[in-house]
Amino acid sequence: MQDQRLINCEPLKALVRTVPDFPKPGILFYDITTLLKDKTGFAQLIDAFAAYYIGREIDLVLGIEARGFIFGPALAYRLNAGFVPVRKPNKLPAKTARVSYDLEYGTDSLEIHLDAIKPGQRVIIVDDLLATGGTMQATVQLVRQMGGVIGGLGFAIELDFLKGREKFPEYDVLSLLHYDE
Repeated sequence: MQDQRLINCEPLKALVRTVPDFPKPGILFYDITTLLKDKTGFAQLIDAFAAYYIGREIDLVLGIEARGFIFGPALAYRLNAGFVPVRKPNKLPAKTARVSYDLEYGTDSLEIHLDAIKPGQRVIIVDDLLATGGTMQATVQLVRQMGGVIGGLGFAIELDFLKGREKFPEYDVLSLLHYDE
């Protein structure tokens, strides 16, 4: 059964530019900057996220660097919630918690201020893309370390063929646009 809170976002696909062989040969990059610059498209994207999460008593929206910073604050505003940035290392000025995670070729890390989440606060985490799920796994780990309660994981785009969603069976995962290749 289709969730009644979902807004049909399929028309927004026409606003997403695909760039072949970026950032390396064989990769098809889904560029959301063309959707974001369209005032109607951007509004519809935020409206779709908000319609899904309104009424869920969310305290904080966490946005993952860098594209989660674009729609995370707009969504936080619509939900009457705070916004917290999750950043690459050495970008936040106060004391931080850090998690390192594996990439295809190496490792990376994410940080969040130690005072960003109080134990028991309900958060949703948003990012532009769910591919393999590694970045989101690291962010989920940060939230759990700080005692936050995850109310959902939201993505503008999901690459279904990479099966990143399978890493989060215990969470409510929302992806507005789906691609099979």
